[in-house]
Amino acid sequence: MRPWELLGETRTPEGEDLRLTRQGSEYVILASGKPLMSSRMHGSEEALAAFGCRKARTRESPCVLIGGLGMGFTLRATLDLLPPAAAVVVVELVPAVVDWNRGPLGPLADHPLEDARVTVEVGDVAATLRSSARRFDAVLLDVDNGPAAFTASHNTRLYDDGGLAAARGALKDGGVLAVWSAWEDRRFEQRLRHGGFDVKVERVRARLKKGGPRHTIFLGHL
Repeated sequence: MRPWELLGETRTPEGEDLRLTRQGSEYVILASGKPLMSSRMHGSEEALAAFGCRKARTRESPCVLIGGLGMGFTLRATLDLLPPAAAVVVVELVPAVVDWNRGPLGPLADHPLEDARVTVEVGDVAATLRSSARRFDAVLLDVDNGPAAFTASHNTRLYDDGGLAAARGALKDGGVLAVWSAWEDRRFEQRLRHGGFDVKVERVRARLKKGGPRHTIFLGHL
């Protein structure tokens, strides 16, 4: 078996160690030594785009926000769905993740950051939401492992009442908030409803029809 190769290492703003590793054709990002994401399982990230952009893709010039770049699979699926006049804003907290997507991870999703429709912001997606009144047709959040934070405890504020109010305020009428999660979360469903969203929950496989663990996508419609 081939050894794992270390391609990059950085720290999150909270001091969490992130490492990009590769074994053969598989890439894995580790958070404090634990797998955060793998290039072998990205079907549910693509499903996040498919469900979240179902309405936006029918509009002439939609604007979509993606919180969390990951390995670029959600971004690629979003771009493939949206029309030429669309605008996609990607907000990523960790600068090195953007660099990795411009470097070794780029070919995995066919270099989505090179698409002219994409704008990348390095920073906190919560701040972008608070400063973007009625800007987006869809907001897709794939930050940490969902409402239960995995790498950064401050990410929980994205999913509390204040965070959901900010997301609601950043959406246009008829907009959609789509949240990827590694787990089911009844309390988060209730919080979405309390925040004024019509809620639907989709459960998908990490590899879609090919299986893998089950992931959850929360959809909040205005």
